[in-house]
Parts: sequence; structure tokens; C-alpha cells
Amino acid sequence: MESLLLFGLVLTLLFLGLPVGICLGLSSILFITFFSHDSLSSVAISLFGAGQHYTLLAIPFFILASSYMSTGGVAKRLINFAIASVGHFRGGLAMASVLACMMFAALSGSSPATVVAIGTIAIAGMRQVGYSKEFAAGIIANAGTLGILIPPSIVMVVYAASVDVSVGRMFLAGVIPGLMAGGMLMLAIYVVARIKNLPAEEWKGFGHLVRGGKDAGWGLFLIVIIMGGIYGGVFTPTEAAVVAAVYSIFIALFVYRDMGPLKGQTWTNDDDAPHARVGFNGTVYGVSFFLVWEIMSFFIFADSETVTGGDRALWGAVLSILLAIFYVYKRGANIEASIQSCLAAGLPIWGRNLSMMVRGFFPALFGDESRKVMLEGTKTTMMLMFIIANAFLFAHTLSAERIPQMITEWMLGVGFNWFTFLIAVNILLLIGGQFMEPSGLLVIVAPVVFPIAMELGVDPIHLGIIMVVNMEIGMITPPIGLNLFVTSGITGMSLAKVVKAAMPFVLVLMVFLVLVTYIPALSTALPYSIMGPEIVQ
Repeated sequence: MESLLLFGLVLTLLFLGLPVGICLGLSSILFITFFSHDSLSSVAISLFGAGQHYTLLAIPFFILASSYMSTGGVAKRLINFAIASVGHFRGGLAMASVLACMMFAALSGSSPATVVAIGTIAIAGMRQVGYSKEFAAGIIANAGTLGILIPPSIVMVVYAASVDVSVGRMFLAGVIPGLMAGGMLMLAIYVVARIKNLPAEEWKGFGHLVRGGKDAGWGLFLIVIIMGGIYGGVFTPTEAAVVAAVYSIFIALFVYRDMGPLKGQTWTNDDDAPHARVGFNGTVYGVSFFLVWEIMSFFIFADSETVTGGDRALWGAVLSILLAIFYVYKRGANIEASIQSCLAAGLPIWGRNLSMMVRGFFPALFGDESRKVMLEGTKTTMMLMFIIANAFLFAHTLSAERIPQMITEWMLGVGFNWFTFLIAVNILLLIGGQFMEPSGLLVIVAPVVFPIAMELGVDPIHLGIIMVVNMEIGMITPPIGLNLFVTSGITGMSLAKVVKAAMPFVLVLMVFLVLVTYIPALSTALPYSIMGPEIVQ
């Protein structure tokens, strides 16, 4: 009776049109006040505890990193790299859009951010070469959902915090399903492209592919920093989020220069001498290699007692110098300039750029564009944290009334096993995902189904991936599918047309959900092999 009353309060407030966070918090307070023996002081304790949850600190920093990566030109560079990779296949531009969404998902951890950043550019590009607007919108709406499945994922952080499992294992568990979901969407596009005779881009050779990878490299290296740092034991997922935010700010403002006072300022000018540009580019490759070497070798040899920091720096310096000299030797031969003259002529270009970066450091950090990005990131964080805090209060109320335990006893009593239980979870989440924001729904449902799953022998990490995939599908199913609204906004199409365009590819994700649900190894193989199974206390 208590559970029906509590859930009835939530549904009543939702149908009255109140925001989700208020519905969860207000229903919990009303229930505790009038129907529970629990003290109202537990409300303050629960809300305070949500703010003190260490794992949740990762969320604002991942949101900040996503904001800077979305605002800068990272999305355009990722799309160019994706086109160079798969654009020559039939339907290649559509497949490249999915691949770009997969790569951007690994930088942002957010579905709507992926749709906006990639969709704004990719849909226009697909329209120019003959794709229908509906087809392009359907692809982006579905591919954007990979933002919460491919790590790092904000929704995974929320799940890990709500049931107290490892964020690191959740991130690892999302790798294979994320690649598989993207691959299935790309395969579906290829089949449709063969049937409809969709266009293919011209294959421009491996040189074009390498140039695309080089342009997108600084953005993609964020994936290496986050995943390498976590699984190399260098920092926790929360600390990785902080590093990701700082790195994203630096790349957007000072390397790619897509925003801030250095916007539009190229590293080399047209009036720079050819041999000076060769020398500068050679030293850039050398310095870039040294930085990548230092980071990667630190991840690999952090716990080594024989390899010191000095050894790593010496090896890196030698290899970087050799790389710079080799580049200048190969390029300098075409302009008949010596290695020494090229390197010396490149130094003034370094001086000019470093001077601009020093002068523009504080204006870039505190300028109008940075303040706008910070403000948007803060708004998103406050909205999400408000929902999560109230969802934690709701979860506390469920726990205090022993509602999860009662549901567990009932389900076991009527003969549920792990197979039928997972069917019930999928149905519950698919329905709930149509009406609620993923993080809020997860924090409500996870504490209820988690004890049942443990009783039936379902792996907690496997359960988490199942829930995340359901949240994916929920973001592209009406009436509250967030990705549908975002896609409608960037295309100017009506919501009904976007829904119709997205539905064929939703069927692909439904097949994917069945595979993930009943093949646990897809989720558990990688975390088991690297970190071992999750031990639930």
C-alpha cells in the first residue's frame, strides 16, 4: 500500500505538469510528513548527502569539458576524419555521421550535446549531396544516443553513484556495446544505401585519412587521457573529469583557437618563409610527440620502480628530436634548405605564438565566450544535480519504507527468474524513458531493481549497461524523447516528422537491447579482464 501511495503521488504531480525534480522531492516530503514514521530531518540529511557524494563531482566537470568541446571546432574536425575513414562506402557520409557521433560521444558523455555538435554540421552536409532531410535527421537522432553509452558517460556516473558500484568498471563495460551499437547503425545505413543507391564520397587516399586524424588528434587524445589515466591507476574517474575539463579548455582556446581572443589566429601566416614553416612544423611534431610520450609513459610506468621520470623524459626528448629532424630533412629537401636553417627560422614563429598565448591567457579564460560556455555548463549542472538530489531523497524514502525489499520478496514469490526479471526491467525502463529524463529515472529505478537483480544473480555492471541502453532508446521515443526535440530544433522539422524519421533506426537499437540483455559477456568481458568482477557488499 505504501509503495502504491508513494508512486501515485509522483505520477499525480507529473501529470499536473511539475518539473521532475520537484515531483520527486515534494512527493517524498509529503509522504514522510503524513504517512511515514521517518523524521523530516532525514530530508535534510539526504539532500546534504547528495551534495557530498564524491562520485557525483565528476558530473559538472564532464559537462564543462563537453561544453568547450561542443563550442569549439572539434565536431567539424571529427566529421572530416570520419568522412576520410568511411566516406568512400555507399552511404558513406551517413556512416561518417554515426562514426563522428561515436567519437564525439567519447569526448562529451552527453547525448543532446552530441546531437547538437555533430548534427548541426552533418545534416547540412548530407542534404547537400542528396540525402533526404528525414533520413539525415533520423540518423543523427539515433546516433546521438551513443553519447550516454560510449564512455565517459554522465548517466553511467549517476548509476554508479546510486547503487555504489565502480565508475571505472561501468566505463569499461560501455566500450564493446558502444562500438557494437555504432556498428549496427552503420551496417543498417549501408544496407539502406545499397537499396536506395545513395551516394558515396570519393576515396582520397591514406594521406587524406592521416591529415584528418592529425587535425582531430588533439580532441581525440582526450579519450586517451581519460581512459588511460583511470585504468593506468593515475587518477580516479572524478579526477579524470577535472583533467578532461582543463584539457578541453586549453585545446579549445589555445590549440584549435575556435573561440576567445585568439579565434581566427593561425599558427603560421602566409608571409612566413617556406623554410621557416617547415622548421616550425617539425618542432611542433617533436613537441607534440614529447607531450604524448610523457603522458602515455606515465600511465604505463607510473608504478615502475626501475623506470624514473628522468628516464622517461630523456627517452622522449631523444625520440622527439629525431622525429623533428627527420620531418625537416624530408620537407626541407623540397625547398633546398638545410636542417639548421629551417629549425632556426622556425623559432620566431614559436616566439610569436607563445607571445599571443601569454597575452591572451586571461582574456581567453574570462572573456565573453568563455563566460557564456561556463554559464551554460553551470545551468546544465544545476538542472541535473537538482533532479539527482531529489531522486536520492526519493530513493531514501523507498529504502526507509523497505519498498525495494517488499518488491523483491513479491517477485521471487511469484516465480520470477533472471530471464523474466530482465524482461520486466526492460519494459519498465522503456515506458519510463518515454516520460522522464534519464538520470532522474535511473536514480529512482536503480535502487528498486538492484536488490532483486543481486538476489537473482544478475551482474551489477551488466544491469547498469542494460539500464543505460534503455535510457538511450528512451531519448528517441515520444513524447519526452530529448533527442527528438533537439533534432527538431536544429532541423526545423516538426516533432512528428522527426519521430517518423527516427523509428526505423530505433528498431536497430531494440535488437541491440535484446543482444545486450541476454549476452552478458558483451558488458562484462572487458571490465572482468582488466579490473575483475564487481564485488557487492
